[in-house]
Amino acid sequence: MRRMLLAVVPAFAMLACGGAKEDAAEGGAPEQGEPAATTPQAAEGGASISGTVKFTGTAPANPNIDMNEEAACKSKHSGQPTDPEFVVNNGNLGNVFVYVKSGLAAGKTYTAPTSPVVLDQDGCLYKPRVFGVMTGQQIEIRNSDPVLHNIKAVPKENRGFNISQPTEGMKTTRTFAMREVVVPLECNVHSWMNAWVGVLDHPYFATSSNDGSFKISGLPAGTYEVEAWHEKLGAKTMQVTVAADEGKTQDITFAAK
Repeated sequence: MRRMLLAVVPAFAMLACGGAKEDAAEGGAPEQGEPAATTPQAAEGGASISGTVKFTGTAPANPNIDMNEEAACKSKHSGQPTDPEFVVNNGNLGNVFVYVKSGLAAGKTYTAPTSPVVLDQDGCLYKPRVFGVMTGQQIEIRNSDPVLHNIKAVPKENRGFNISQPTEGMKTTRTFAMREVVVPLECNVHSWMNAWVGVLDHPYFATSSNDGSFKISGLPAGTYEVEAWHEKLGAKTMQVTVAADEGKTQDITFAAK
């Protein structure tokens, strides 16, 4: 009888999420809203581009999330859970993916970090919501909730996946093989759960923190096309020139639609 009960869990997970059960393991969780560490390889140069992503106008109210049927997730929120589409603090905008779109030396190849980027499912939200990885770099996907979760990647260029994680503490890893900005991530079980990952073949990218700040380090001298992407506000591009060992400040402004 006990063996029969154990067999029910993966079958249920596949029906609910459309994925396959992965091996369980323990794992902690990153803080909500903080960008994932990129851990780039040794710097190619000494220049950097840093600044603040600013927001003008009135930010739309983030939608409320009904978690009444997921008490274990709702208990992790101090008040009414909301879908963090806009992270605006003192006129600065978080969760903006900033990256070098063009301008790097042609034919230059970069080695992906051996350390993974952690994507957690905690409080029925993906954390971080927006992050970047290099092609071939592992994404370690964790479930920190005692409820069924899944993560479904819906790329246009890469191979998609749909992974079911029915129990707390489970983790698995996945990679993307091709450059793609950005790949949407979603959950079939909880419709409000969304995240986005920028996949690049170089290490020159960052995600703005809750205070809007970002920094891309280790650049060689040159002129670059830099793009900033937000899930609701779209993309902005700009040209930035840096000299050797220069720290260039480049603020970016998005406006309410």
